[in-house]
Amino acid sequence: MKRILVVEDNEINLYLVRFILEQHGYEVMAARNGIEGVELAIQEKPDLIIMDIQLPDIDGLETTRRIRASGIGDKMPIVALTSYAMIGDRDKALAAGCTGYIEKPINPDTFISEIEKYL
Repeated sequence: MKRILVVEDNEINLYLVRFILEQHGYEVMAARNGIEGVELAIQEKPDLIIMDIQLPDIDGLETTRRIRASGIGDKMPIVALTSYAMIGDRDKALAAGCTGYIEKPINPDTFISEIEKYL
């Protein structure tokens, strides 16, 4: 069973993402801030990380950089999931080490196929 870490502080977004992933047979772990996300990523070494960019402590870009710098995350796919949809935001996410980028609100019909591209 593939394990996915979702780093998301919004309970409604977390619930929706968790629900969709679990319906498709994935094991889901959740972190509600960036520091917790870094710790869980290092401890659990998930198959994929879904990273919110707006987080209450360190943002998702810095969280991604720290996971990449830890040495465990070189090949681990990290997908930014964000409502930041301004020109340049995708580039910022990719520059920070994200493997991919999905805009909120997610489309429940296409979300799994988008995620599975990275697994």
